Amino acid sequence: MPVSRTVTPDGDVILLVSGESTAARAAAHAQDDDLTAVIEITDVAPVSVPHRIRGRAWLAGWLTPVRGDARAGCAALLAERHPVGELLGLGESLDAPADLFQGGGRPAWMMLRLEVGEITVDDLWGAEHVDPEDLAAAEPDPVSPHEAELLQHLHSSHGDRIGELCGLLGDRGGRGMTAVPLALDRVGLRVRFTGGASGSSFDARFDFPEPVADICGLRRAMRALFSAASH
Repeated sequence: MPVSRTVTPDGDVILLVSGESTAARAAAHAQDDDLTAVIEITDVAPVSVPHRIRGRAWLAGWLTPVRGDARAGCAALLAERHPVGELLGLGESLDAPADLFQGGGRPAWMMLRLEVGEITVDDLWGAEHVDPEDLAAAEPDPVSPHEAELLQHLHSSHGDRIGELCGLLGDRGGRGMTAVPLALDRVGLRVRFTGGASGSSFDARFDFPEPVADICGLRRAMRALFSAASH
């Protein structure tokens, strides 16, 4: 597992791995860009629901060590994503070759670059291929860093309000259904409903009137959603 990862403005994936890892050793001995690799990312819901895996993504491409002048910029990107803990100040240390090595001359850390050639996503919205250029152009969702905490709070402290959303489902709603918040992003809330007359489960998406830009906008959107459900 990489210690850290990030995406460059060009859409490459930068990985920080242990120098003893299989990926680091394979990349160190590869010739040019002949080492192919696949990154698999699994997204697991932060709340307890049946079938907690919300999606998987596969990024396939060519793996090479980050070398030369590119090292400082890539190290800064990684350190920006992890400003505390073991990566504190890593941007500076990775820029100094002497700090890269431990006993025996082997690198303690290695930065690898995956030049992405193909992306496949299978998630709550369906399965599809994604153009690597779309990955490069994508902006981080402002809700993402807070999603796990917010979903857990909604589930533990506002389960009754989540249950009221059943009233917005029309014919799909019914008594005796259990509602659990499953996913939250800048454009809406997804809830998993189980039970009812059929005893089955399904997901329902509740879109916000417009995408939110920050947590303050998210609070307003959630209040509007709960108000609509209560009426």
